[in-house]
Amino acid sequence: MANSERTPTDYRKFLDPAVVSKLSSIELKARLVVEGFIVGLHRSPYHGFSVEFAEHRQYMPGDDFRHIDWKVYGKSDRFYIKQFEEETNLKAYILLDASNSMGYKSDGISKLEYGSYLAASLAYLMLRQQDAPGLLVYDEAIRSYIPPKGARSHITPILAQLNNTGPSNKTDAAVAFHELADRIKRRGLIIVISDLLDDPESLLLGLKHFRHRRHEVIVFQILDPYERNFAFKSEARFKDMETGRELLTDPWQIKEEYMSRLGEYLDVISRACRESRIDYHLLDTSVPFDRALFGYLARRSKLG
Repeated sequence: MANSERTPTDYRKFLDPAVVSKLSSIELKARLVVEGFIVGLHRSPYHGFSVEFAEHRQYMPGDDFRHIDWKVYGKSDRFYIKQFEEETNLKAYILLDASNSMGYKSDGISKLEYGSYLAASLAYLMLRQQDAPGLLVYDEAIRSYIPPKGARSHITPILAQLNNTGPSNKTDAAVAFHELADRIKRRGLIIVISDLLDDPESLLLGLKHFRHRRHEVIVFQILDPYERNFAFKSEARFKDMETGRELLTDPWQIKEEYMSRLGEYLDVISRACRESRIDYHLLDTSVPFDRALFGYLARRSKLG
């Protein structure tokens, strides 16, 4: 007799950016990334982590027994309460860099595509946690702004904006950062998704403005693998996507200097973030999304 049981879906494949990029809609992409991430948490040493931050809290005397998750009890031998209607406890602002440099890709998906999928996944995950995500898209100025809301339906305008966002113009993150920092009155969480290919002094001043206002800040710096390893093999014409300047050269002639300067720049950024208590994560477009989502949850845990 044939086995009629269905094979469990391997959700982890939806954490692979190359797989995600082939899905039909950004809503489907976000939902499957988050579901895959949560399934992965339950199968890993982070099991309790996901229970705490996905949609449960530990049972307290006086809680309604009807809301106990008995499946979780069977696995952990502890009582946890399902939370569906708890009041929103965090406002989060997702800042996505949509400048021309974010459109670069050596293969697979561009930095902007990766950043958009990450932003969509974070927004979807936050709403599951009863948090209120908002979205700000910027290049050399603020291009669009959707204020945070905790309603499940709020995912629709966020996904629509992400789906319609393409790379354009130069980068001037400081303009958007200072304007938003002045606009937000209540302490919240700022999540920056960018390649950070900008003037480091003004960029860091903008990030520190958020910290001065007592916001928690996470920075996801996204680079293409070729930007990180400069693995070009033959003579090539390199073009600055924001200034239009071009350079025709053999990569081996400039690789050592390029890697040295990139290393120095990344050191400056990471050290400044560390000194300002900004949670900094360097990713490239081949990295599965769970690494970035773990970074978000780690910061979320510090907010209580």
